[in-house]
Amino acid sequence: MKKDDKAERALRITDALEQEYPGAVCSLEYKKPYELLFATRLSAQCTDERVNKVTPALYKRFPTLEAIAEAETSEIEEYIRTCGFFRIKARDISAAAKMLLTDFGGEVPDNMESLLKLPGVGRKTANLILGDVFGKPAVVVDTHCIRLTNRMGLVASDDPVKIETLLRGLLPPERSSDFCHRLVLHGRAVCTARRAMCERCCAAQWCDRNV
Repeated sequence: MKKDDKAERALRITDALEQEYPGAVCSLEYKKPYELLFATRLSAQCTDERVNKVTPALYKRFPTLEAIAEAETSEIEEYIRTCGFFRIKARDISAAAKMLLTDFGGEVPDNMESLLKLPGVGRKTANLILGDVFGKPAVVVDTHCIRLTNRMGLVASDDPVKIETLLRGLLPPERSSDFCHRLVLHGRAVCTARRAMCERCCAAQWCDRNV
């Protein structure tokens, strides 16, 4: 398939998902940029629903970035234990809080290079911050994005970095972040890991399975 044809299909799929899911927002709840940063770290191998149940108590106990940086990692662990891999996540959150204070003036940085320096932050988390906090073009490649874009025929890879690069070449930059949020909603409701319910899919006519 020619790139132009794939880009046209990507645009039609973007339009369809936008109509089906007009409220494209991150399902992780936060009030401050660093809270989204840490919530995203907690969401690895864990559901957003579980993270949203854990973070209110965590941020009530440690209401500032300074409080998190000064906390014993063992106490952070107690608040996030049900998120899985809680020891390494607590370590990363503690170290990232310290680095935000010492290297970035207590502010979450607004560029990929700086975000990737933070402990526990990969491209998925960095893109989420860039898109949701700073409104910059971003492609968040999570499990839903990998599964759906491969099924739809927009990409043919399991490599998140390659998928990000390919999607940046296909999607309108100003709509790419919301596109990824809508993939999450669609992946939970229709194009699930267990099966693709094509009969219910708003983008079925542009999907590789039907083209």
